[in-house]
Amino acid sequence: MSKQSENILQMLKEQISTIEFDNSSVDVGTVFKVGDGIAFVRGLDQVLAGEMLQFDNEVYGLALNLEENQVGVVLLGNDQNIKEGDTVYRTNKIIEVGVGDQLLGRVVDALGQPIDGKGNIESVETRPIERIAPGVMTRESVHEPLHTGLKVVDSMIPIGKGQRELIIGDRQTGKTSIALNAIINQKGQGVKCIYVAIGQKASTVAMVVEKLKEHDALDYTVIVSSTASELAPLQYMAPYTGCAIGEYWMDNGDDVLIVYDDLSKHAVAYRTISLLLRRPAGREAYPGDVFYLHSRLLERSAKLNDNYGGGSMTALPIIETQAGDISAYIPTNVISITDGQLFLNLDSFNSGVRPAVDSGMSVSRVGSAAQTSAMKHVAASLKLELATYHELQSFAQFSSDIDEQTQATIDHGDRLTELLKQGALNKVEHELMVLSLFLNRYGYLDKLAVKDVLAFEKFIHQRFEKEHQDILDEIREEFKLDDALIEKIKTVMDGCLNEFQAGYHGV
Repeated sequence: MSKQSENILQMLKEQISTIEFDNSSVDVGTVFKVGDGIAFVRGLDQVLAGEMLQFDNEVYGLALNLEENQVGVVLLGNDQNIKEGDTVYRTNKIIEVGVGDQLLGRVVDALGQPIDGKGNIESVETRPIERIAPGVMTRESVHEPLHTGLKVVDSMIPIGKGQRELIIGDRQTGKTSIALNAIINQKGQGVKCIYVAIGQKASTVAMVVEKLKEHDALDYTVIVSSTASELAPLQYMAPYTGCAIGEYWMDNGDDVLIVYDDLSKHAVAYRTISLLLRRPAGREAYPGDVFYLHSRLLERSAKLNDNYGGGSMTALPIIETQAGDISAYIPTNVISITDGQLFLNLDSFNSGVRPAVDSGMSVSRVGSAAQTSAMKHVAASLKLELATYHELQSFAQFSSDIDEQTQATIDHGDRLTELLKQGALNKVEHELMVLSLFLNRYGYLDKLAVKDVLAFEKFIHQRFEKEHQDILDEIREEFKLDDALIEKIKTVMDGCLNEFQAGYHGV
């Protein structure tokens, strides 16, 4: 057993050490069968689903299967010391996790205990990791934008506070980078963030911690980690733990962003537990309630109305596909639960388009309701332009004779694709993003060579920040572009373009 699992078990022992057990109680059971981390127990007539149970030799378990004549218990420790006939006691305790601002900046395990070597966390309050999602009457329509700092996302597939936007694609296509970019972009925005690592390598989690620290994002972020080396029940519990931590802030009127990385591994952990509990296997050997597994988690993300504090929790679940197959079982399940998806295309990624978001397959069901007025103005035609470009591009590769108009559309699409490229963890402020897309909206893009697009974008950003901060402040004030402001921007853009084409490419 790993050192981390031993620490979790030690914590559970301390939590339950104060409880007195009565051997004559009706709430005592007997081990009937044990093996593979699962114990079947007879007795325990009053046990609750998800309740913690204690065995004779201080091994703890989680009651998951409540059957007619036995209880299926998932063990949170080594089963070698448990044998047939051992006594099992109820604890009358559902798994709870500590919540509160003390968790910010910390790395915790699936039970909310610190694993970053920075000492204990003094949580003021605890919450059960499972809770019924907010009802319809407590919610409000998603209408406030949650900016990710990614041009391709904020312009075409906007995310709103309280939305659930799936990030889906093959392995190594930049899914985690998009989620981390969104977290890094919340600096100074008053949004608390949670990153849940499920079944990841410990080295990957360490890298995420370092990246967030490097960008000063760890101060407002909690990392919940259940690595690949840990027991399947701990991987199963991790996202619910992260969700409970986020709900505390949401209920207090705060805005929260939570990333589940990734729910494919979460489903596999649950499948492992279910098969060992002898639950009937369904499609792809997943149990019949695997949809409920994720729906009861993701439905807890919401935008609450003012009567309930007005807080929000935005979820970015990640799903890994095999060879781009989004019609597989788990991907289709999560697509149907969420409010849209960002589909990452492996071919685009390999051809150098980063982030590799497929504008045709990606969608936000909230749409422009979660966009600023300025962004709506400059990005209204983007999706149509890119769709036309991709269609003509696939047609043109089979033809050597292309008319001028078609070639012009393809050339424009090349420049637009170049404009939407962005380095990993390289956020763009929203007002600067509006300026970038202003280039496309008002025809400046077509006056540049493809190779100069990103250089000119950098040039105008630096020029506005150094010499025209008043215009940026005016955009930032309400994120609206009136005629007077548009003319001001055009005047500066014209000067920048002339200077850039004259040979000055800025620093």
